[in-house]
Amino acid sequence: MARLTESMTNVLEGDSMDQDVESPVAIHQPKLPKQARDDLPRHISRDRTKRKIQRYVRKDGKCNVHHGNVRETYRYLTDIFTTLVDLKWRFNLLIFVMVYTVTWLFFGMIWWLIAYIRGDMDHIEDPSWTPCVTNLNGFVSAFLFSIETETTIGYGYRVITDKCPEGIILLLIQSVLGSIVNAFMVGCMFVKISQPKKRAETLVFSTHAVISMRDGKLCLMFRVGDLRNSHIVEASIRAKLIKSKQTSEGEFIPLNQTDINVGYYTGDDRLFLVSPLIISHEINQQSPFWEISKAQLPKEELEIVVILEGMVEATGMTCQARSSYITSEILWGYRFTPVLTLEDGFYEVDYNSFHETYETSTPSLSAKELAELASRAELPLSWSVSSKLNQHAELETEEEEKNLEEQTERNGDVANLENESKV
Repeated sequence: MARLTESMTNVLEGDSMDQDVESPVAIHQPKLPKQARDDLPRHISRDRTKRKIQRYVRKDGKCNVHHGNVRETYRYLTDIFTTLVDLKWRFNLLIFVMVYTVTWLFFGMIWWLIAYIRGDMDHIEDPSWTPCVTNLNGFVSAFLFSIETETTIGYGYRVITDKCPEGIILLLIQSVLGSIVNAFMVGCMFVKISQPKKRAETLVFSTHAVISMRDGKLCLMFRVGDLRNSHIVEASIRAKLIKSKQTSEGEFIPLNQTDINVGYYTGDDRLFLVSPLIISHEINQQSPFWEISKAQLPKEELEIVVILEGMVEATGMTCQARSSYITSEILWGYRFTPVLTLEDGFYEVDYNSFHETYETSTPSLSAKELAELASRAELPLSWSVSSKLNQHAELETEEEEKNLEEQTERNGDVANLENESKV
């Protein structure tokens, strides 16, 4: 056990990642973060067992994250409006009914207390007695008068008189508080009804992402579409790579997020989403898939989260649709089947083929390896050109040297002739 503990300590300190682990019990070390405990067997027994990848974002767009041990619950009460809007419909309707019922009961009780203290209950049959509220003979009638006052119904049977100043003050208070309650609860229900979550459900993503060649470059692609005729205004697309990493200093970062460029610098991330579009990510040196090949892809534990945002044309509210792709949902060497056809005077989209793909010839090497092969293929050509240039330069040098030698020899012959003539 001591040997086992020592080996696990070495793994955590980053001294050696090749230590032998004989039992998975060793990962339950005290004072060890949950992320590290979950990650240890993933690195140690990666070759032994194939673990299921836990999604960060589900296919329907819901985030698979639960917030536990949240002790500062009072922060939710400081923003009670957002808290009510975020509640589920059954709880929201329950709170809606309870708020109105409690306020009616509360003010109905006060109206009954005023009538009881004034003695109106003892003079119900006395025509000379002026009560605070006419025809109020018990708690039920006080409760009904409270409902009539707050909802401004005014049937005319129970009416407040001018001989009751405390009743007039209570009437003012209930009218003001009733207006505040109406504005708050109706506003909450209106915002919840008009939320664009249902609109986001009509934005669809392909069930698989594909990797294939496009314009001579290896690209990662997925397809998005809109099922409604009303368009999404200012639609934009983003993509994130979710993958755990360990820094060079030994710090473990669970679910590290890395941007995947889907046309941010060229403006291709701004979509005119009238028909289904194929979103492409070029795998280059800045891409996190630069060194991933077809054989290595199933071994990677990663997730691609795609986010489509835009404004609903009908309401002007912003909606967001999300989806994700894990390694088992990324097809290497496939393309999407075309869904757009030209009919008589219009274009038709066949959504039956929206998720369909077909296989195409694609190299199984990574983008880095393909770039290295391409550079090697160009090297002999550059060598031949440079060698020819060098040979040409050497020939020109030799010709210049010969010309100089011939000129020197001619000059020597002329000098000898001049000397002989002088003699």
